[in-house]
Amino acid sequence: MGRLIRCITSDGCVTAMALDSTDIVSAAEKYHQTSAVVTAALGRLLTAASMMGNMLKGERDTLTLRITGDGPIESIVASSDADGNVRGYVGNNVVEIPLKPNGKLDVSSAVGRGSLYVLKDLGLKEPYSSTVPLVSGEIAEDITSYYATSEQTPTVCALGVLVNPDLSVKVAGGYIIQLLPFAGDDIIDKVERGINGIRPLTAMLNEGMTLEQIVGEALCEFEVEVLYEEQTCYKCNCSRERTERVLKSLGAEQLRSLAAEQETTSVKCHFCNKSYNFTSEQLQKLAEK
Repeated sequence: MGRLIRCITSDGCVTAMALDSTDIVSAAEKYHQTSAVVTAALGRLLTAASMMGNMLKGERDTLTLRITGDGPIESIVASSDADGNVRGYVGNNVVEIPLKPNGKLDVSSAVGRGSLYVLKDLGLKEPYSSTVPLVSGEIAEDITSYYATSEQTPTVCALGVLVNPDLSVKVAGGYIIQLLPFAGDDIIDKVERGINGIRPLTAMLNEGMTLEQIVGEALCEFEVEVLYEEQTCYKCNCSRERTERVLKSLGAEQLRSLAAEQETTSVKCHFCNKSYNFTSEQLQKLAEK
């Protein structure tokens, strides 16, 4: 399970959210058998989606982040419910490219140039959607750009995934810091000083620092109060019933065509790779419905 905390400064001018997503990203790596740089990219987007999803107000609200780029990963999708439970997938699960000169995984080159799409289903007639160009492909900077461009909210986002030599996930996490509308220039200066002096997120997680300590280091010039904490996880809500509804949406003619082509039709979930098998007879019955 991932651990998420939501905080506010004592002056009420700054909010912060932090997530230890190690277990979430580990589950994603096991489901999709990703290479190291793909694990880092998918893990960062899953972490961001979990925190952003937890900000939603309605119990049934959902959020989906999608990145499409001209890099070898091709695309990344992460979807979250209002509790911060997430699931995701990538266009290409195995990408091998050289490390950066500093020895870090080159996520930006794997993602390439492209766009970040944000979709919020808030239970209204039409979902909220926004598209912003990628500014770096490092994902954290792209999330920061989205908030500045589409929501006009001054935001700092940090995301990190540390992958072991055996491709397992050592640590993963992130934080989002946002200024409330009435924050003055003095508050902005204090936040900037804290962020400029902070160490890399994965280094702090790897040292065993708690989320509270990480937020405290980022907002070192403030008194910080934890409002609540939650447990989040990698959660796929696929089922045979949902798959049947997807098949029905193809229409009777297409279902009969599938039934005639092969004895068994297999439908695989993008998010967890679980397969649901339907015989020709079962497809015929769906077509009749």
